[in-house]
Amino acid sequence: MTTLVTGATGNTGRHVVAELIRRGDRVRALTRNPAAAAERLPAGVELVAGTHTAPESLDAALDGVSRLHITVTAGLAEAGPELVRRAVDAGVRRITVVWGGWVGPVEQAVADSGVEWTRLEPQEFMSNTLTWIDSVRAEGIVREPYDLPSALVHEADIGAVAAVALLRDGHAGRAYNLTGPESLTPRERISILSREIGRDIVFVPITHQQAVDRLTATGVSRADAEYVIGWYADSSEAATTVVDTVEQVTGRPARTFAQWVAEHAERFHAPRVKAG
Repeated sequence: MTTLVTGATGNTGRHVVAELIRRGDRVRALTRNPAAAAERLPAGVELVAGTHTAPESLDAALDGVSRLHITVTAGLAEAGPELVRRAVDAGVRRITVVWGGWVGPVEQAVADSGVEWTRLEPQEFMSNTLTWIDSVRAEGIVREPYDLPSALVHEADIGAVAAVALLRDGHAGRAYNLTGPESLTPRERISILSREIGRDIVFVPITHQQAVDRLTATGVSRADAEYVIGWYADSSEAATTVVDTVEQVTGRPARTFAQWVAEHAERFHAPRVKAG
């Protein structure tokens, strides 16, 4: 049997692929650029060109697929239900979906699909810390509007839970809240990052509006920017409370933020100045 992973080179998708391959599964990875994806994904993956936002073009990609992993991304709200319908018609019998932060049209279509499904509801990704790279490297500064705790989860743990739910019985109809093993404020994360890279990093508060404007400057819509910054301003109990779902599903503890930092520390180091 074959598993199709959409968004296969994304923050979570590449970890789903890697974990499935590690477990001996046959994996078909959907990507816009198979040539580039070949450099980022493990050997043994079947690469197919396409995007999950154009499900009408995915008949070949879905051929012979029995399991499907979907990551809800911007632009999928309209196309997602059609993707789910076509997948079920093609013979997919088990679906995992990483939600977009709420139960929207795609998540609901999966739940109503009539096949086995598992919804993964990760809280904040540890990889959001990568947005600090430029200011840390250039100035040794992190600018954020709020210093409130978040139970961040490692993307590899999301991939591990997805792989278990896809390959093993007993996870159908479940919605899994996923967190890391600790709830950390930005200042606490900065302290861990600072120790790892051996450099003092200063937390500089900015206003809510400055944070929204910063996001819109990157191309995010104002509505989406307000949603994201508002999430930090008034996080839910689920976003700040540590749960042991990762360990319960995978049989091992969730990865810590310190582990994530150790994996990515080199990216935060200031560029070396070449001698004249």
